[in-house]
Amino acid sequence: MSSNKSFIAAAVQLRPQASLQQNLAAAETLIKQAAEAGSELVVLPENFAYLGRSDLAQVGLTEQHNGPVYEFLKQQAQRHSLWLVGGTVPVCDANSVKPFARSWLFDPQGNLAQHYDKIHLFDVDVPKSAGEVLQRVTYRESDDYRSATDVVVAGTEHCRLGMSVCYDLRFAELYRQLADADAQVVAVPAAFTAATGRDHWELLLRARAVENQLFVIGANMVDRDHARRGLWGGSAIIDPWGTVLARVDDEPGVAIAEIDLDRLAEIRSKMPVAQHRKLGA
Repeated sequence: MSSNKSFIAAAVQLRPQASLQQNLAAAETLIKQAAEAGSELVVLPENFAYLGRSDLAQVGLTEQHNGPVYEFLKQQAQRHSLWLVGGTVPVCDANSVKPFARSWLFDPQGNLAQHYDKIHLFDVDVPKSAGEVLQRVTYRESDDYRSATDVVVAGTEHCRLGMSVCYDLRFAELYRQLADADAQVVAVPAAFTAATGRDHWELLLRARAVENQLFVIGANMVDRDHARRGLWGGSAIIDPWGTVLARVDDEPGVAIAEIDLDRLAEIRSKMPVAQHRKLGA
């Protein structure tokens, strides 16, 4: 059992399946595995249900009012009595048919506690990865999604949870704002490419954890050998010292670790970097 100052968290790593139903079934299996291991906070990857779909505007309208993935996440959180970060789901609002990449947070009663809409969209030209695994060269996430602006930290019974998504990880200023808003743990649902993930995924997770003295939970999609859109995997839970507490490599699975907030307080007390800031304070 966890104390009031510690709890068990899990990062779920999934491989894309051929249908929504198969994706949800795969997620259900690993959420159950995480729950049976005592996890009280579970993070799913970015776009775990709809990756590869071309009809994202229609999906966003479907999910706008308690769609199939919303209901699935609600039921899973309630069934296992845990806090669940639902990766991301395309969701439209009343102002546009172009969806946000929305990360929902459900509480153990199945209530929607908070949501975060992805701020930084992945508009890049990705080089061919090492090992000559071909990648789709151009990604233009803004063709399909709207960018948001709000920085979100959610209160849970276990911690102050900062919310972010994938490409956000490259923007240190976001995580500084999360830390300034008293985040203790940050969730990073992701679908990091194999080309960039090999070199940067864990490096960036550890950097954001160390420079902001946070626990970071990175839950990634995996499919490294896909000819067009390889996905790195490597889901991990990092402590505020940059130590990798748990990791999944290149297969679906669950990384599970204890989040010890006393450890966080100790690190911040002995090395009070927030108090020592001279620039941008």
